[in-house]
Amino acid sequence: MTSLENHTVAEFLLLGLLQHTPAHFCVFVLISMMFFVTLTGNSLLILLILVDPLLHTPMYFFLWQLSLIDILFTIAIVPKMMSDFLLHKTAISVSGCGTQIFLGLALGGTECILLGLMSYDRYVAICKPLHYLLHMNWPLCRQMALSSWVSGAFNALVHTVYTMKFPFCGPREIHHFYCELPGVLQLSCEDTLAYETGVLISTTILLLIPFSVILASYILILVTIIHMASAEGRKKAFSTCSSHLVVVSLYYGAIIFMYMRPISSHTPGQDKVVSVFYTIVTPMLNPLIYSLRNKDVVGALRKTLWKCSACGKT
Repeated sequence: MTSLENHTVAEFLLLGLLQHTPAHFCVFVLISMMFFVTLTGNSLLILLILVDPLLHTPMYFFLWQLSLIDILFTIAIVPKMMSDFLLHKTAISVSGCGTQIFLGLALGGTECILLGLMSYDRYVAICKPLHYLLHMNWPLCRQMALSSWVSGAFNALVHTVYTMKFPFCGPREIHHFYCELPGVLQLSCEDTLAYETGVLISTTILLLIPFSVILASYILILVTIIHMASAEGRKKAFSTCSSHLVVVSLYYGAIIFMYMRPISSHTPGQDKVVSVFYTIVTPMLNPLIYSLRNKDVVGALRKTLWKCSACGKT
């Protein structure tokens, strides 16, 4: 076999998260339920935001963008994992693997930027309420949302193309349940240390800029809340921001742990656990966190259900 043939890979083998044992079958059922809750919760949240005029504000505009990302992220990962378990297949084509890498990086990067924009929206709403419509007008909001999608997609495209150009040889096994950048790079025949440094730098920039916006926004929000004379105003401000802070903590914690470490320090077990957290658990929790702690969303849900029941009786 020639050296070129050694470096030519037609497909990879995903070792997966689930094995065919009773215990893993229970995990499969649990993941299936979480997948259903994720799709249902996020789809319902998008529907409520789109149909209820009271939710046609910049905050909820960014929120339904976040729910859309969660739906796409989950669909890109979970169905393949579930079908592999049911059909006893683990192979994924090189193009399919590249697609998963691209979608994971694009949607993940977009969500990081979007969370930063949402924190800026809360800063303007609480600290500069009289200038809110000026700073958060609809054309600007649409431009910011579009910029987050374009930035995430561009970053993902560069890394996907560069990663898939590496020669792969030896075992084709990816110790993961989907194609993620660190797991794929470990199969390369070449030294990827220089590229790993580039990944670390670009990831740091992509995370650091939105995170700096989030940190600065909430420091200013906290100062403003402390100086509020009204206890009711302070309570409302804390309630508005707490949901977003929970989502930021969950998402950024997992992403930083995964992508801001050298590839050599990654272990399959750790990577799988962390990936489950931000590909399955967090997308499921986001609509629950925002809806259960938000009177506007709960009110919109009750109003929609009442209208549906009224239509059913007529």
